[in-house]
Amino acid sequence: MNKITKTILKILSEKSSDIDLETQRKITDLKKLDPLRIISKKVDTEIYNDGYKVPIRIFFSSSEMEKQGENYSGKVLLFFHGGGWSDESINTYERVCVKLALYTKQMVIAVEYRKAPEFKFPIPLMDCYCVYKALYEGKLLKNINPDNITLIGDSAGGNLVSALTLMLKQKQEFIPKRQILIYPAVWNDYTESSPFLSVKENGKDYLLTAEKIEEYMSMYQSKPEDRLNPLFAPLLSEDLKNLPRTLIITAEFDPLRDEGEKYGLELQKAGNDVEIKRIKDVIHGYFSLGINFTQVKETLDIINEFLKED
Repeated sequence: MNKITKTILKILSEKSSDIDLETQRKITDLKKLDPLRIISKKVDTEIYNDGYKVPIRIFFSSSEMEKQGENYSGKVLLFFHGGGWSDESINTYERVCVKLALYTKQMVIAVEYRKAPEFKFPIPLMDCYCVYKALYEGKLLKNINPDNITLIGDSAGGNLVSALTLMLKQKQEFIPKRQILIYPAVWNDYTESSPFLSVKENGKDYLLTAEKIEEYMSMYQSKPEDRLNPLFAPLLSEDLKNLPRTLIITAEFDPLRDEGEKYGLELQKAGNDVEIKRIKDVIHGYFSLGINFTQVKETLDIINEFLKED
């Protein structure tokens, strides 16, 4: 990353040191103006979670897939979006979902889980769990083969993916064969006490600051003790055996870089099949940029290769 870009990012980071959630949500809502929203092939539906209707949006990679609808029997990416558990939505993540569908030729199902601080841990996780359960039980797609489901998420969505697989293991329910974690949040401390060098090196000058992550965590937790729960911070788990084949993608100038890579190494130590890829010269959130960005295309290539290995 060149000096000019670093200087601009530092200035922007200093000007946005505190989270004004109302303003943040209004800014992210502007992404709904993305022209890809108009041309994308999609359908909206919902899944019940204890009386609450969890909205989901299904993205099709082709007209033929769209025609198959609920009779589709191919491969599926179940996607949990990022946004610090508190902002962003399936509306603002359409660019990501559309390019995933088109590039992988798979169906993408995006989950509109409830947001903090109005709905705290574990409510967003339980929304994701209910959609996953409905999918593998055939309530969303009649002919689904559960082995064809891949969980994927970025940032807070990566946290939800990793937490969900741990929850499924605890419940002794069907665990998906694959999970993809894009710069996931899997730890619980972003103060000066953090054990990770990336928090110290990248925690001030690259838009997503360590201070902001702490604010997001505080909004997500129901009580301080939640931070000690592996379903809140998956890297705390003492039993990582028999989890899905995993792809972890991190960003070079991201405070979350080292914890994501550490989680991958711990999964490997526990005997799981894991790939860890660090994307150079990018910051947290880069995957939401257009496909014309070199690092976005590189990431999509890595994802595609991972999915083709089965």
